[in-house]
Amino acid sequence: MFHGDHLGRHIESLKHCSPRSRIKDKKSLQFGIRVAILSLKMEFVPRFFNPGKDHFFLLGPRGTGKTLWTQHTFPEALRIDLLDPETHRQFVAYPERLREIVNANPRARQIVIDEIQKLPELLGVVHLLIEQKTGQQFILTGSSARKLRRQGVNLLGGRAAQYHLHPYMAAELGTHFRLETALQRGLLPVVWGAHDPEVILKAYNGLYLREEVQMEGLVSNVGGFARFLEAMSFSHAATLNLSNVARDCNVSRKTVEGYVEILEDLLLGFRIGVFSKRAKRVLAAHPKFYFFDAGIFRANRPAGPLDAPEEIDGAALEGLVAQHLRAWCDYSGGNAQLHYWQTRSQLEVDFILYGEAGLYAFEIKNSKQVRPEDLRGLKSFAEDYPESRRCLVYRGRDRLMREGVLCMPCAEFLPNLKPGRDIF
Repeated sequence: MFHGDHLGRHIESLKHCSPRSRIKDKKSLQFGIRVAILSLKMEFVPRFFNPGKDHFFLLGPRGTGKTLWTQHTFPEALRIDLLDPETHRQFVAYPERLREIVNANPRARQIVIDEIQKLPELLGVVHLLIEQKTGQQFILTGSSARKLRRQGVNLLGGRAAQYHLHPYMAAELGTHFRLETALQRGLLPVVWGAHDPEVILKAYNGLYLREEVQMEGLVSNVGGFARFLEAMSFSHAATLNLSNVARDCNVSRKTVEGYVEILEDLLLGFRIGVFSKRAKRVLAAHPKFYFFDAGIFRANRPAGPLDAPEEIDGAALEGLVAQHLRAWCDYSGGNAQLHYWQTRSQLEVDFILYGEAGLYAFEIKNSKQVRPEDLRGLKSFAEDYPESRRCLVYRGRDRLMREGVLCMPCAEFLPNLKPGRDIF
C-alpha cells in the first residue's frame, strides 16, 4: 500500500520522467495510478446503494469505492480486472476467453468485471453468457460512460440496469462526518480514508484527471485541457457560459463543448438544467455546472490574493449539497430529478428537486445568519409553485421557520439526508 509520503515521492519521480519514457510506460503508469492512488486500503463504509439481484452496470468516477463495494458485497465472486495490463492484453487478444472462464466456474454466482469500458468488445460475450440463463449475475463496473455509450451498452439489449456510485453521503459516514473537512477535501472515499488526504487529492487531480484523459487519447492538447479544468472551476456552482470559458482558455467554443462532454463522460462533472414545468415567467437558458465532488473542485480552483475565500467556500458548499441531492435522487430509486430555477430578472433558487417524492426548492447560503434577501428567490418560487416545500440551508446553528421557509443548518441537513426518506 502507498502511504502519503511514499505516494508523494512517486508523483515527484513521474514529473521528472522524459516524454519518451512516459509514452513508453503508459500502461504501467495507468496500472500504477490505480495501485498507488485508487486502490488504497480503506475501511469499508456501508453504502446506501442497493441494486438487487439482476445484472447491472455500476458507474462512477475512480476512487468512489466501486471495487471495494463489490469485494465486500460479493466476496466469492469471480473477478476480472481490466485495469491489470496483463489481464487486459489477454482479453484484447481473445475476448472469448471470458466465456471459457465463466463456463469453467459454474459455482461462481456473481461475475464482476472491473472497468468494462476498457474493453467494450467483452459486452458481446457477456450478452451471450446472459442468454445461457445459468443463474449467474454479471456486475460490470466502469468509470467512463463514453465508450460504453458509443460502443456497447445496447449489446445487452436492456438486460442490465445502470446504477451510479457517488462520493460518500454524510449519512453514510455517520458520526465520522465533519462538515468543515468535507468542504475542504470533499467526500471521495479514496481521499477520505487516506493517511494524507491532501497528497492523495492532489495526486488524483493531477494524475487521473489529466493523465487518464491523455492516455485515452481524448484530447490532443493536454496543456489546453489543464487550463480548461482551471477555467471550469470558476463555473462550478454557476451558470455555464461556454463562450466565456472558451475565451478564458483561448480556444474555440466547439472545443470547450467537447471538453465539457469529456468531463461528463468520465463522470467528473455534471450539468443541471432550468426547472421549467408550467413556467409562469421567462427563464434562463444556460445550465449550471458542478464538479462531482467538492474536493475535486478545490483541487482545480486556484486561490490567491485576488480570490475571495468566502466566494470559494460558498461554491464548495453549494457543490457539496449538489452532490448529496444527486446521490439522493439516484439511490432513492424513483424518478426524482435535480434542476435549478432562474428567471431573466435574476430571481434564482439554487436547486429544485422534482419527482414522485414531491417538489422541493433549496437555497444554499454560506452564512451564519438568515437575511431577508436570502429568502427572495424562494418566496418568488412559492408564488409560482405554492405546493412546493422550501428550505434554506445555511451555516448557522438554529433551525428556523421564516415566511414559510424552513431554515436548516447544513451540519444538520446533510447528515439527515437519507435515500428513501423525506428530505425534511
